Amino acid sequence: MGTLPAGGVVSAVRRRFAWLGVLLLLVALAVTMAGIFPFRQIIAADRQVASTEEKLAALESENRVLEEAVARLDTDEEIERLARERFGLVREGEVGYVVEWVEVEPAPEPTLPPVDERSFWERAWDFLTGADAAAGG
Repeated sequence: MGTLPAGGVVSAVRRRFAWLGVLLLLVALAVTMAGIFPFRQIIAADRQVASTEEKLAALESENRVLEEAVARLDTDEEIERLARERFGLVREGEVGYVVEWVEVEPAPEPTLPPVDERSFWERAWDFLTGADAAAGG
């Protein structure tokens, strides 16, 4: 039986280490990607919560305004004002006039979608941090 030359053993060991390195690199990549995507979802969810809280504050403010309008409806002056404005009612002896006003709005100018002028690295960083998910939906 013959023996392997020393170079053959070293070459076989190097190939095994090369495959092991490739395997470790793939495992590290899989672990990194498994961490990035949930991280992006968490950031996007946090931004959505903040956006929803802002909408809630705006709706609460609008609700207060509407409640004040409802309270004003209990006065005779407000009821008379609404009867005159909305229904064209007049008191006995008054003459009512109706003026029709027609506004024509010009057609909107066509717009092109915005061009993203950021570099590849800026877009990649936004992808990794989830900034693009919150901004673009």
